[in-house]
Amino acid sequence: MLSILQNELEKLKKRLLALSAVVEENLQLAIRAVENRDAALAEEVCERDSKVDGMEVEVEEECLKILALHQPVAVDLRFIVAVLKMNNDLERIGDQAVNIAHKVQHLCNSEEVSINFNFQAMFKRVQKMLHNALDSLINLDSELARTVCAMDDEVDQMKHEMPEEIFALIKDNSENVKSLFALNGVVRNLERIGDLASNIAEDVIYMVEGNIIRHGGEFF
Repeated sequence: MLSILQNELEKLKKRLLALSAVVEENLQLAIRAVENRDAALAEEVCERDSKVDGMEVEVEEECLKILALHQPVAVDLRFIVAVLKMNNDLERIGDQAVNIAHKVQHLCNSEEVSINFNFQAMFKRVQKMLHNALDSLINLDSELARTVCAMDDEVDQMKHEMPEEIFALIKDNSENVKSLFALNGVVRNLERIGDLASNIAEDVIYMVEGNIIRHGGEFF
């Protein structure tokens, strides 16, 4: 029979997973809004963000309540610390999805510009990072979490390829400067989401193994 503390921790995990599902869906909607230049869908992403904010507060309050009432130690304490950090990162990913959605307005108000940059590849890579990070959380799979951290370098490289292309195009498309900078901003937002997904994966490793792998190393 589970103890009261274990029941509370299970409820906490379910709250965090519910938040992660909403955040992942918001990112998917934001990406679709960019791909289709869909202002209405972008507005929906912005409206849904209040739900993310409310859920983030609920998870934090639940963590603090458990800490105050049960004073967990060892593995249970490590779990709550990891949840607090993931909770914050998920909310920030939600904010990045909103930032992407905000840029759709600029795209809708200008002509489409042909850019020699594989947005689709970056969209898919970042979505896969977030999805795998959340899967590693659901299954407490530290090996899957490590693959997420390894993917972050690829996303960083994609991001570095974008500015040169943008600045070259601005010279010949001065009337579409806002649109071009909006696309560059989308790439920056995606790169940041990749970083935050990597943070979540690192916290899964900490939760499962007790190892801290930030700053390129493992500490015990």
